[in-house]
Amino acid sequence: MLVYYHVHKRSQLDRTIALLGRDRPLADVTDAEVGQALVELWGGRAPATWNRNRAAVTSWLTWCQAKKHWAAPSVPADAERRKETADETRAVAKTTIHRLLSRRDIPLRERTLWRMLYETAARAAEILALNVEDLDLEHRRAPVRSKGGAIEWVYWERGTAHLLPRLLRLPDGSTRTHGPLFLSERRPVPARRPEAADICPHTGRARLGYDRARVLLEKYAGLDLHQLRHSAATHLGDAEIPLQLIMGKTRHKNPRTAMRYVKPGAEAIAKVTEALAPRRRTH
Repeated sequence: MLVYYHVHKRSQLDRTIALLGRDRPLADVTDAEVGQALVELWGGRAPATWNRNRAAVTSWLTWCQAKKHWAAPSVPADAERRKETADETRAVAKTTIHRLLSRRDIPLRERTLWRMLYETAARAAEILALNVEDLDLEHRRAPVRSKGGAIEWVYWERGTAHLLPRLLRLPDGSTRTHGPLFLSERRPVPARRPEAADICPHTGRARLGYDRARVLLEKYAGLDLHQLRHSAATHLGDAEIPLQLIMGKTRHKNPRTAMRYVKPGAEAIAKVTEALAPRRRTH
């Protein structure tokens, strides 16, 4: 019924298909059922979450119809996009980020993932799609497939470089060499076993899914995964890094899009406000 092609979309589509009936022919599913599934899964969520998941299901159904020429339903007109309210507080203060990443009560996997997301300024789906064999540990980089399908490099710093060897270490002291970088807590049940490429050959555990990663960051810090990327771009802007270099880091192609991410953060605004204070007397 489905060809998986994106870690984030995989989670969304898998949940939608499970609700519609995994063994049903796609041609038997109606538009109304697709709409009802969207409402049940994400109807009560924020507009941005609704729009993101709706777009993933729409994209897949369009792909089925246009590329594979399968008889497939569509997302109904009444399951329309919702108006999003611009969030001007998505960037998190650098001190808050570093405090979060140094907490000892957070598992190693989460600390590594969150630090990697922050230091690479990459999209969460790109990092979750990484395999161990993709990592260039010596040069602190890895290739990712961007939204447009191009292969691009992301780079991390010492914090991630320190954590990765610990993440890859197995209980017997050996090191994982192949398979998904970030793994789920336990092995998948036979009924929901993913493709072989998403199973660790060393442990039998599956690739960590976007939804699970999102839930854990919200649980521990009340943050959204995208805020780590947004915060990284904002902090680079606060450090007066040129926009061209920030675009190279975040891999944005359009300066107008990148500018949304590099608005001065609260710390930078507080600092510049000092210029409005009266001069101190020197005598």
